[in-house]
Amino acid sequence: MKDETNSNSHTKQQPIEELDDETHPSSSSSYTIAKIILGGTLLSCALSFYQSTQMNVSANNNSMSDGTQTQGRRRLLDVVDKNYIPTYMKKMNTDLLERQKLMDDTPPEEIKYWFEYPGPLQKYFYRYSKSRNKADYFEGRDDSSVVSSRFMEAPGGGEEFSSFFDPKQTIPPQEYDMHKRIYDNYLALGSPKRSRMDEDSYWYAWFGGASNMDDTNLDRCRLLITLNTVGAGRATTMLWETTPPPLNAPGPKAWISEQETAASHLERNLREIDSMCSTGQIAARVQILVCEPIAGKWTDWMDSLLPHCGGQPAKDSNDKFDRSNIEVEERPSPLQVVVVASAETADTCHDLKSGFMEQRMQDLVLAPPFFGDGETKEGTDAPIKRKLSDFDSSTKTTHPDLISSDDHDVYLSAKWSSLITLRSVSAFLQASADMTAAAASPLSQKSGADAAGKITEDETITTLSSGDGPVSPFLIPSFVRVSYVSEENNKVAKWRMHGDFFHPAAWEICRESFDMTFIPHSLSGSGGVNGYCYAGDKDKDDASCGQWWVYMAESQMPTTPEIYADEYRAPLVMGGSNYFWMITETQRRVIVDNKICNAVHPQDSTSSKKENGNVCGEDPQGVMPLGDLESFLINYTPNTALGKKHNQSRRPGYSMEEQFKRDREQVKERKQLKDQEDIEKALFDYNVYPAALLHKDATIKAARSRDAVLRLANGTDKDSTKPSKIKSSYYDVTITKPRAPLLGWCQMMARKGLCSLYAEYLRESNDVRCHEACGLKLDWTPITHEKKKKSE
Repeated sequence: MKDETNSNSHTKQQPIEELDDETHPSSSSSYTIAKIILGGTLLSCALSFYQSTQMNVSANNNSMSDGTQTQGRRRLLDVVDKNYIPTYMKKMNTDLLERQKLMDDTPPEEIKYWFEYPGPLQKYFYRYSKSRNKADYFEGRDDSSVVSSRFMEAPGGGEEFSSFFDPKQTIPPQEYDMHKRIYDNYLALGSPKRSRMDEDSYWYAWFGGASNMDDTNLDRCRLLITLNTVGAGRATTMLWETTPPPLNAPGPKAWISEQETAASHLERNLREIDSMCSTGQIAARVQILVCEPIAGKWTDWMDSLLPHCGGQPAKDSNDKFDRSNIEVEERPSPLQVVVVASAETADTCHDLKSGFMEQRMQDLVLAPPFFGDGETKEGTDAPIKRKLSDFDSSTKTTHPDLISSDDHDVYLSAKWSSLITLRSVSAFLQASADMTAAAASPLSQKSGADAAGKITEDETITTLSSGDGPVSPFLIPSFVRVSYVSEENNKVAKWRMHGDFFHPAAWEICRESFDMTFIPHSLSGSGGVNGYCYAGDKDKDDASCGQWWVYMAESQMPTTPEIYADEYRAPLVMGGSNYFWMITETQRRVIVDNKICNAVHPQDSTSSKKENGNVCGEDPQGVMPLGDLESFLINYTPNTALGKKHNQSRRPGYSMEEQFKRDREQVKERKQLKDQEDIEKALFDYNVYPAALLHKDATIKAARSRDAVLRLANGTDKDSTKPSKIKSSYYDVTITKPRAPLLGWCQMMARKGLCSLYAEYLRESNDVRCHEACGLKLDWTPITHEKKKKSE
C-alpha cells in the first residue's frame, strides 16, 4: 500500500516509495566473508573506488544551475609560511605555558594526577527541590570534550568553534583560507548546481544582508537537516499536544529536568542549527518529520528559533504562540513540517519498533527513482527491462514541494534526541575531504602490489590495519551516540562508571565493534579537496603520510525499541547509526547509483556478486578519524540511555559472544566476584563504554598493530601483548603522576576537535609536536632501550 506524504499546510505530496523492501545483509555474514579478504587489497580498492566515483569533484566548482552561475572556487592565496603561528593558537600556547608553570611551581610530592586536566569545575544539576527552591548538583570536570547540552549552555559546538567561525572577528589576510575550509569542502563535495541568489530569490531575502565573510559572495553550504520526532513527548503525552515553551521570557529560566520533556532538546537543536547559519558559511534548512499533522503554533515556535536561517523571530517575550486559529504562514521558511504517514499507516509510524520513520528518512534524503512492480510494455504483457542509462542519480524523484527535493551540499538526518552541532558538520566535511584526497592520490592509481612496495622495504599494505581491513571499499565518516549517567539509571551502570557523572559513554558499541587502519594520503589541505601528502608531487609515493582511522567491524547495537527498527531498516552505512548520519551530495549519488544498479542487475548472493566482479559496488562502511574522534561522538541529550540491558544476542561485541560467555564462566570458577552478583552483572550484562576508553582502545589497537609488524620484520614474537618497537607516548604509561604538560596539551586539543579545526597548524605546519595525538604518525613513538651500565 502506498503512503501519502503531506506537508503541514495540508498540501498533498507524492508518495515516498521504497527502492526495495530488503534490508541490508546481516553483519555477521558480511564480516565472515570479509575475513578471507586481505586488508591491503581492500585499502587499494577503496582508494580506486573513491577515485572512480568522485571524478566530478573539480567540475562541481564551475557548474551552473538554471542560468545562475556559481561564485566559483576562489583562487588560493599565497602559501602561508609553515612556521607561521596563527592568531587562534595564541590562547592554546598560553594554556601550554600555564600547564608547564603549574608543574614547575608545584613540589613533586604535591603533584596530582588531575593536574593534567586543568579547567573550571562544571556543575551537573540533576534534581530540583521545590521546598528548598534550589537544584541539587554535582561538581566535576568533563575532560572528554564531547559537546553536550548538559555542560555547554551556549550553542556553537564549543568555545573554540564558536570563536573560530565568528563572522564579526577580524581575520588576518594570511589566515583567510584557514577559516574557509567549510566553504571549500562543500564546493568540492556538494551539488554542482547552486541556488539562485538574485534580489528576487528567497536566498537573497534570507542572507542578502549577512554574507559569508565576503560581501560579493552570498553562496553558502546548503545543509538539509531531516529530524525524526517519533517518540518525542512530555511524560506520556505527545509533544505536539502540549504548548510550546515561552521564548525570551523576562527573569531566570525555569529549571526543567532533561528527562521531563523533549521540547528542551528540540529547542537546543534548533538553536544549534541557527548558530550554524549565524557563521555566514552555512544555510541550514530543516525538515521536521511527524506521523500526523501538528498545530501551527508549534511550526511558528520552531521557525522563530531560526532567525539567522531565515525564520521569523517571536514578536515579543510574552508570545506563547497560542494561535490555534491562525494558518501557517505562506512566506518562505527554512523549516518544513512533513507528515510521512497516511491515516492507515499512522499507528505503524508511531511504533518505535517498526523502523517506519527510519525508512522515510532514507527515502527523503536519497530520493531514488521509483521502480514499479510488474510494469509492462504498452499493449503487451512483456515486462519492461530497465537499463542503467535510463536513470540519473542527480535527479531527485520526490515531490518538488518537499525542500529535500532541492539541491543541497550536505544531508544530516537525526532523531530529536541527538544533539546537532556545528562541530559535527565541520568535522564530517573535513573527514570526507580527507577520504577523497586519498582517492585522488598517486598511490590509488597503482596496483595493490605497486602501492604496497612503497611502504617499507619488506612490508605490505596489509600491515596498516589492526584487523582484516574494511569490508567495503566505500568509506563514509559515521557517528556514535554517547550519553551521560543519569540520576535515574540503574545502580549497576553507576558502578561501571565509577560513580562519575561527567564522562559520556557509548552503549551501542564496545571494544570489539571496531578495528583500526592507516590510510595513506588521507589528508586534504585547504582550498577544497587538495591532497596534502602529494601536493606539488613531492614524496607522492610516501605511504607513511596519512592518518589512522577507526572502521566499524560490527553493526551498532542499540537497546529496545531501536534495535527492532534497525532490523527492519538497516542504517544507510554499515556500522553507522540510524539516529545520526550525514552524507554529501557526491556520496548520495554514489549510493543511489549502487541501488539502481542492484535493482537493474539483481544479485541473489555474495558469491554471484563476486563472480560478476562487484559491478554494482559495495554498501558504504562507517569510519571515524582517530585524531578527531570526539567530534563523531554525538550526545544523546535526555541522557537516559545508559544502564539498560541489551536484548539477548543483540549486544555490542556479538561477534565475540562465545568468548564473553567463557570469560564469565572463568570468573565464576575462580570465584573472583564471589558474593558480588551486582558487580558481575555490571561487568557482563550492561554495556557502558566511556568516550575516554574508546579513544584509548583505538589508539592502543593502532599502535599494537603497527608494533606487531615491526616485531615480525625483526623475527620477534608477533603475539606479544607488550610494545616492543613503538608505543603510544600518551597511553603506554603507568598513571601515578600526570603526564608531561605537552602530552596533556596535545591530547586536550585532539579531544576538542582542534586537529581538524586548526588543521593548517596542527596537521600541516612545521610544528609536529601533536602529530601523534592527531593520529598522523604511522610509527608512533619509538621505544628506546637504554643499556644498563655494568657495575665495576
